[in-house]
Amino acid sequence: MKDTILDALKAAYTLDADDLVANRFGSGHIHKTYKVDSSTQSYILQEFNDAVFKHPERISNNLGYLLDNFDPADLHFVLPLPIPNKQGELFTELDGGLYRLFPFVNGITRDDIDHKEQASKAAEAFAYFVKVFSNTDSSKLQDTIQDFHHLEWRYSQFDEALKNPAIEINDETREMIAYYELRKDLLEQYGIYRKQLPLRATHNDTKINNLIFSEDLKKVNAVIDLDTIMAGFVFYDFGDLARTVACTRDESSLDWGNINIDLVKYEGLLEGFYSVLAGNITDEELGSLPFGAEMMTLIMGLRFLTDHLNGNIYYQVEYPEQNLHRAKNQAELLTAFMAKRQEINALEADLKKKFL
Repeated sequence: MKDTILDALKAAYTLDADDLVANRFGSGHIHKTYKVDSSTQSYILQEFNDAVFKHPERISNNLGYLLDNFDPADLHFVLPLPIPNKQGELFTELDGGLYRLFPFVNGITRDDIDHKEQASKAAEAFAYFVKVFSNTDSSKLQDTIQDFHHLEWRYSQFDEALKNPAIEINDETREMIAYYELRKDLLEQYGIYRKQLPLRATHNDTKINNLIFSEDLKKVNAVIDLDTIMAGFVFYDFGDLARTVACTRDESSLDWGNINIDLVKYEGLLEGFYSVLAGNITDEELGSLPFGAEMMTLIMGLRFLTDHLNGNIYYQVEYPEQNLHRAKNQAELLTAFMAKRQEINALEADLKKKFL
């Protein structure tokens, strides 16, 4: 990192020391991230990517609102919100770029988990986020990515791509198109929930690597990557977590025959949400959680397939058919979720007896 940026950083913020050293940190694909160390304190400095998040002022609005409406003591983990600069702003222009400064949180991140207890701890952390902000006014939150989890809009994108595809549609692609066309039956339930359930402050990107665990993986130290905080439904957050944790293969796997649901991990996730949120959100919201796993899997499959039809213009690919294969991966996973509805309903019934 250039010394001019560090000089501008020291001028813009009230920091504990002047002897700052910065090095690239992490492997994120959206924002460039640096760890800034002094003799007394460490920080995370992030260069903001406004090509992906086109409305930084909306992120500032949402994070500022949360800063003003929660007590950190209510959480069992750190919520590393941006540190305001000397002008009280969350974004700072440094040497021509737009940056944010965060407190550094010790711990480790994981792309997968090993057992049910870790699944439960992860779910509890995201559920506590919902709980702490359950009484805030979600109408004060602005959409940082428009229609991010709106299933009807994702289908409209898919339908538009089908009208004028950028690729030649072969038999493999045609099979996937037919599969996702048949899944439009989930739109009806989505529409019912949109009318019935309240919008809340939700994280909206609840992948396991958006948690910082303690070194022994026995607790969560922090929930991170907060740019997608918006008004949403609780089943969004449970669904994306279940999609990425309870699956027996990652979303790039071509091992079609072994893409399935780990019901033990799924039970841990469901129990984590119930243990925190039972009595704090409505029974109808708790009942919508299994639907969220199906819907969020459907949305990701649709996004991959739509991008394939559009010529791979959004997601990075290593070969031309990768987005098609990602869509097939999510189709296998969605089929597994639907096939296990009876077992999932039984898990849910047991949790209702325990917590409600």
